[in-house]
Amino acid sequence: MALPSEEIKQKLDIVRLLKDYLDLRPAGRNFKAHCPFHQEKSPSFIVSPERQIWHCFGCGEGGDIFKFVMKYENVEFYEALKILAEKAGVELRNISPSDQKQFGILYDINSAAAIFWNNILESSKRAWEYLGSRGLKRETVAEFEIGFAPNEFDILTLHLLKEGFSMEDIVRAGLAFKTEKGKYIDRFRGRVMFPIHNNFGKVVGFSGRVLPEFEGEGVGKYVNSPETPIFNKSRLLYGFFKAKNFIRDTKTALLVEGQMDFLMMWQAGVKNLVATSGTSLTADHLKVLRKMADNVVVAFDKDEAGIIAAERAIDLAGAADLGAYVLDFGNFKDPAEAAEKSPALVLKVMQKPTPAMEYYFSRYLGGEEKPSKENIRTLLKKVKNLWSRIERANWIRELSHKTGVPPRDLEEELERVEALTGGRSVPEEVITPVSIKKNELTRFEHIILRTLSLVSINEGLSKLAGSHVEFLPHKYRMVYSALAGGGRSGLDSESGALLDMVSLRSSLESGLEEDILKEELVKLLKELELEYWKEKRREAGRKVLRAEEEDADNLLVKLKEFDDIVKKIQYIENGKKT
Repeated sequence: MALPSEEIKQKLDIVRLLKDYLDLRPAGRNFKAHCPFHQEKSPSFIVSPERQIWHCFGCGEGGDIFKFVMKYENVEFYEALKILAEKAGVELRNISPSDQKQFGILYDINSAAAIFWNNILESSKRAWEYLGSRGLKRETVAEFEIGFAPNEFDILTLHLLKEGFSMEDIVRAGLAFKTEKGKYIDRFRGRVMFPIHNNFGKVVGFSGRVLPEFEGEGVGKYVNSPETPIFNKSRLLYGFFKAKNFIRDTKTALLVEGQMDFLMMWQAGVKNLVATSGTSLTADHLKVLRKMADNVVVAFDKDEAGIIAAERAIDLAGAADLGAYVLDFGNFKDPAEAAEKSPALVLKVMQKPTPAMEYYFSRYLGGEEKPSKENIRTLLKKVKNLWSRIERANWIRELSHKTGVPPRDLEEELERVEALTGGRSVPEEVITPVSIKKNELTRFEHIILRTLSLVSINEGLSKLAGSHVEFLPHKYRMVYSALAGGGRSGLDSESGALLDMVSLRSSLESGLEEDILKEELVKLLKELELEYWKEKRREAGRKVLRAEEEDADNLLVKLKEFDDIVKKIQYIENGKKT
């Protein structure tokens, strides 16, 4: 008997399924659309009916129907399985007990825990005193199913066992753990409990805030559920299931740090917001927000940790081509305090957030008459992080105006910053319209794939492309050889997969006339050569910076090498014929 996942794949055609989500248009043997996982002007999302797969050549994502639903709906595999089973008319009663145990029962346990703690809260005077002191109203507590875990070792564990759940599953759900002495105890004790819901409103985990009297050395103020098959904190945003329609309507998401900030802002009337729940903002969080928002507004705590987290969030958003803004609540230490003591101020400040680069200029230049080289470099890194070249140029001019440093000198310094950082100043997991993840494609590789896809469309272009084979990495030379008549026989698995990707990529240019294809190829070959030498420039730049610090005697040699490469790039950019 076929597995349910295979049966679903046999019954659901990927093109028909994705037409429910996307505006698919024919592109040769394939179909194309605008990618739902990043912003783009031209469609780069390709669907192959033959292979029943999809791939985006803008952000590097790809997979089958399960991967699509998991990413689009931000759910784990088991939930995607249920969604697609319903569409395919496949009954999931054939799922093995072990599969059901692996996923489904965890939802039941988390739901039972949430109900248990919520019931205990009703009779806990001390917990209500604490919530009242933080400014939370009863209706807010009820809306977000807040509960209370008493400071007892195993009260929840015993309750869940009585409800018929096994000890093994209670541990797998992250609600209990085994001590060194072999005793099972509750993970959450003496804490106000905030259920964390997935996009469909199901409880998948918890965050617990310890009551002040139980704080002490070695006791975390907040404790989150551990990673489980249904809970991944790097993908879930607190409150998103409630706020998503407000975010979609306003095209803006307000980002705060924790549950109390979220709840107090929600209570003050701000509905288009989410919280990171005590974890750093991740690329997966932004992928969720990008599907419905154009802008991210950051409102974190004013302590040093909050400032660092806010800058990281701003940089991630800017590199993801999202508008980034900052909220300043004056003397209030965090959004929760501002919302409690001055809800009118919160609504007023929300109307006019500060653009992120204005915030950076104020922070790193301030009232300095002569800004330090270090602060200017920091601002250049922020400018470099912006996706839009137009924005970069505007902020270079503004930095020149503020510092008195000529724009050309700032641009040269920016090149040195780029050489040192490898072209980016944000963590590698950031998503951008052209992916820079380790497991995705670089800009150089995108150019190569476009070049090879044109060759695959028209064999007559193979000779023209052959003049630039020297600029191709080895695995792509193998693909070129296959396209030029060598066939697949000599390809390894990686090059074979790249050849398949080239076949998908060719759909983006299908239907173009030969003259247009040739003209496009000439442009690409120039870009290919430029990217090759720009990578050489980055390598040379890093050697110059190392020589400045470690090998002054060799500095002139390294500067000469760097200068020769810069001249080579300028020669190509100024009209050298390919």
